[in-house]
Amino acid sequence: MLNQKKVMSFLCFKHNKLFQPIALYSTKVLPQIKKTGSLSTPKAPSSSSHTETRKPVIPANCRFIYPEFLPDPKPEWRNPIREKLERLDMLDRRTQIEIPEFYVGSVIAVTSSDPHSAGKVSRFLGICILREKCGLRTRFILRNVIDKQGLEISYDMYDPTIQKIEVLRLEKRLDDRLLYLRDALPEYSTFDLNMEPEIREEGAAVPINDIKVRLRPRPWLEKWERQNLRGISNIDEYLTDKRRRTAKDHEKPWEKYDLMKQYRSTIPEEHQREIYSEVYARIHQTDLERQKNKRKRSFVNPTKLA
Repeated sequence: MLNQKKVMSFLCFKHNKLFQPIALYSTKVLPQIKKTGSLSTPKAPSSSSHTETRKPVIPANCRFIYPEFLPDPKPEWRNPIREKLERLDMLDRRTQIEIPEFYVGSVIAVTSSDPHSAGKVSRFLGICILREKCGLRTRFILRNVIDKQGLEISYDMYDPTIQKIEVLRLEKRLDDRLLYLRDALPEYSTFDLNMEPEIREEGAAVPINDIKVRLRPRPWLEKWERQNLRGISNIDEYLTDKRRRTAKDHEKPWEKYDLMKQYRSTIPEEHQREIYSEVYARIHQTDLERQKNKRKRSFVNPTKLA
């Protein structure tokens, strides 16, 4: 019996010597315990040690102010790499020239370089009757009546020959396209070339001009009675019964309920937020720098009195 006890004690001693206990360590930080025994709450990072740049809040009407940054909704024309490079080029161009907010119906003056003019610079003033396309191909058309002759000039918004874009009257119209001004009376498209810019309060809503123009008698450039326009007042005066029946046959009242057509003709909202979150921060920073430079130029150092 004593020999068995000696053997067992020898085996236990040998076992403890061969197999040392393994210590396990955790990478998890243990909470600090106060003297009272309660767990301490983690301290908030101080502003001096950790500073973050606050991104500007994207306005809700951003897609109406900068519609050219949205790509073409047609899937066969989509190319993410090309769209990304175009947005970068557009942002670089906006750092060189100020492109203000304007809409169809606003009165704009554009100064551009012209090698055929006397001072190598030409300036045209008119009402914006069309704004279309996207990316670097964005263009708008200005119309004015000079010496009883209607003139229209199409400008590429990101054309490097444009030197200055001035918005003299910021407003909207009832329709998104004002091409019917070509068939309207000339007084609706006549603007003084020396027109002064109208002062507008900062942050005020863009007014909507609900004026309705009067068309001249036929012939017209397009069949305006088929386009459901709200900015024409006397279109029924020049329609015969046959033209009214034809216009009614071409109506498509079901299109406003066609969800698939609306989906194919627009960019998804989550994609819009992704694009404008990338674009608006840089545009906002450029505007702040431009305003700061304007304040510096407007400040004049006082001269010493004799």
